[in-house]
Amino acid sequence: MRRLIIALTALFVMSYVQAAQVDTVLVNSRSMQKDIKTVVIIPDVAAEKPCPVIYLLHGHGNDYSGWIRVKPNLPQIADEKGIIFICPDGERSWYWDSPLNKNVRYETFISSELIAYVDSHYKTIARREGRAITGLSMGGHGAMWNGLRHSDVFSAAGSTSGGVDIRPFPKNWEMSVQIGEKAKYPENWEKYTVINLVPTLRKDQIALIFDCGDSDFFLEVNKNYHEALLKQGIDHDFITRPGNHDSQYWNNSIDYQILFFWKHFLKMKAL
Repeated sequence: MRRLIIALTALFVMSYVQAAQVDTVLVNSRSMQKDIKTVVIIPDVAAEKPCPVIYLLHGHGNDYSGWIRVKPNLPQIADEKGIIFICPDGERSWYWDSPLNKNVRYETFISSELIAYVDSHYKTIARREGRAITGLSMGGHGAMWNGLRHSDVFSAAGSTSGGVDIRPFPKNWEMSVQIGEKAKYPENWEKYTVINLVPTLRKDQIALIFDCGDSDFFLEVNKNYHEALLKQGIDHDFITRPGNHDSQYWNNSIDYQILFFWKHFLKMKAL
């Protein structure tokens, strides 16, 4: 009898821990005329009430499954916090609407088409107060790019190890495929980088959090972004901690960002 009780208890715990629904869906992008694979993580509580949403963007060379591999316990966190996680594929787009390639419209997809799909298919807080966006590396740039440019859609944005200033890296990560070679299109390299959006920001326009490891090649641009936000008088959380540009760092850093967004959702009465 004691063994039966232990077995049933373990089964109950396992069923609770794994209650969050994890699916890979195809989301149609009309602007790009194709379907885009997206991981959706839906907490059990979403069956009863609307939940806020965190959009998680992957890095260069990764795909829609990247975040669930970096953070395998995202389903458990979804249940604990009552938050929906959405992880779309962004290919190697840097999450821009490319000025050169008419078939690359990932800003439109992330900040419009994907939002419409998620809000129409799941029980969400379907307003900006219930949406946050963050990502790692290329996805950190993409999250800040979309968050700052679409603060009417997202009320909070984050970045972990993000390329928040692309200009020091003109030969890296295929950015020139989307915005052209820096020598030929210097204006694009000024226009399509996050740090140059800072002068357009207003105080309290959007809640911001970003971090970077102290051994990361993006550390200096993140420090510069921090200084630019301070100069503009924009409140934000900026964190440096020991770490490299790797999954071990991101597995740890995303916990702090999720807590930041969870507290933000509480403040915005979206939980």
